[in-house]
Amino acid sequence: KATGRLNKLYVELIRTNRDWSNQENINNMNHFMARLIFCFFAEDTDIFGNNLSFTNTISQMSNSDSSNTHEIIQEIFRSMNTPYEIRDHSGLARWAKKFPYVNGGLFSNLFEIPIFSKIARSYLINIGNLDWTKINPDIFGSMVQAVTEENDRGSLGLHYTSIPNILKVLNPLFLNSIKSNVKEAGNNPIKLKNIRKRISSLMIFDPACGSGNFLVISYKELRLIENDINIKLREAGRKSEISLTNFRGIEIKSFGCDIARLALVIAEFQCNVLYLGQKEALTEFLPLTSKNWIKCANALRCDWEEICFSDPISTKNNFNEIYICGNPPYLGSAWQSKEQKKDLEFAFKDLSKLSNSLDYVTGWFI
Repeated sequence: KATGRLNKLYVELIRTNRDWSNQENINNMNHFMARLIFCFFAEDTDIFGNNLSFTNTISQMSNSDSSNTHEIIQEIFRSMNTPYEIRDHSGLARWAKKFPYVNGGLFSNLFEIPIFSKIARSYLINIGNLDWTKINPDIFGSMVQAVTEENDRGSLGLHYTSIPNILKVLNPLFLNSIKSNVKEAGNNPIKLKNIRKRISSLMIFDPACGSGNFLVISYKELRLIENDINIKLREAGRKSEISLTNFRGIEIKSFGCDIARLALVIAEFQCNVLYLGQKEALTEFLPLTSKNWIKCANALRCDWEEICFSDPISTKNNFNEIYICGNPPYLGSAWQSKEQKKDLEFAFKDLSKLSNSLDYVTGWFI
């Protein structure tokens, strides 16, 4: 339902803003949709606090003829990009200052907001009135892709890898092993603490992460196991030792990187609400960290080890196990572009002649 309504809004905004047809503005429109979804989710989960509503603010502060809707949204976004210590000198509207500082790069690139028609304004308010607490982050990125990719617009199923299918990869790769160890440990505190430590030192790496579904499900499953251990140790409500930066990805589209990172951030918030409580989760959530552990790059042209261990925190010594998973693109040799053929040649190095007859996905295996 949310995807269908977002799709209508997107199409109406493109129709109204015909000068937004160049690639830069299309990218901005995609980022704009991601920001809207964050705002819808944040207002329904009390992330904004004080019963502050993004949707109601637009409804009340913007003119019914939609003439200043884009200006109201721009001011809200500007507020969420302005640290508290400089707000008094920022020239922000008084009503906009109520919105919290979000940081994390989500609102840092304050591009021009598209002009709204009356129809687009009504679509926006209608979407905001959905219950966004029920939307899980594993569908978050796929939703935006289904809205923003012209050829497949509105077809959520084309972009969404279901949780059961993702678990067909993750369970035999590492989850079954951990669950088996927990079962064997019984109530032995030393063994359980060792498993908990093991979980916190795993790296899950998806070198074709798209909107981050594999990483999000990996994170949520490990948090569930960690919570089960905490309950056995009579430490329910214990703060998690599993860092989001343990979940690394490469994605060639910058927009996909932003979505994957945001989906992980929202997954962390939802897990904290579930296992620590709403109050603790809200305390931990904002402002978002500016760290970026999802890299925008061509996975077949870059050094994966450099991406996984480029920052001083993530040395190889910090990770006892690294699991590589995901769903890279399949494309037969006859259908590959010249650039994609060069990607395979680069990945195969001395075996580049072999790559001429192979599917594009083999680049990830090699």
